[in-house]
Amino acid sequence: MAKSGLKRPAELERTPSNCHARDVLARVGDTWSVYVIHVLGEAKTLRFNVLRKEVDGISQRMLTVTLRGLERDGLVTRTIFPEVPPRVEYSLTPLGATLRQHIRGLVSWAAAHLAEVDAARAVYDRRNGPPARLGVAERQLAKRRVALRKA
Repeated sequence: MAKSGLKRPAELERTPSNCHARDVLARVGDTWSVYVIHVLGEAKTLRFNVLRKEVDGISQRMLTVTLRGLERDGLVTRTIFPEVPPRVEYSLTPLGATLRQHIRGLVSWAAAHLAEVDAARAVYDRRNGPPARLGVAERQLAKRRVALRKA
């Protein structure tokens, strides 16, 4: 691939610390992590099955994997209560709460610009045809649109 001649910003240069930052960004930037952090930020503390119901479309396995990763990165805390059956609750750590502030901004932006994004997608789809495979968020949006049309 040809070089463009543009100098990369320092934060995009490949260094050991930037590679580690990319790992963190990959964790917090995936679809499910953002959704889980947002839901936990709203609810404060949730049990696994309640969290699964709130995170529309996530499988039990994917929620488990996501929560483990967020816990490993210090963003979510898992509390096990010595009861029968065992009760497990999840909540954001103080570090997770700082990230939640930024995610809240993304959610607000998305809500404020949804009509513009929908219009851009419609123009693109008319010109190029709809995408062969919709993402999770797009599938959910399509379901909501169908439900609103029926109402």
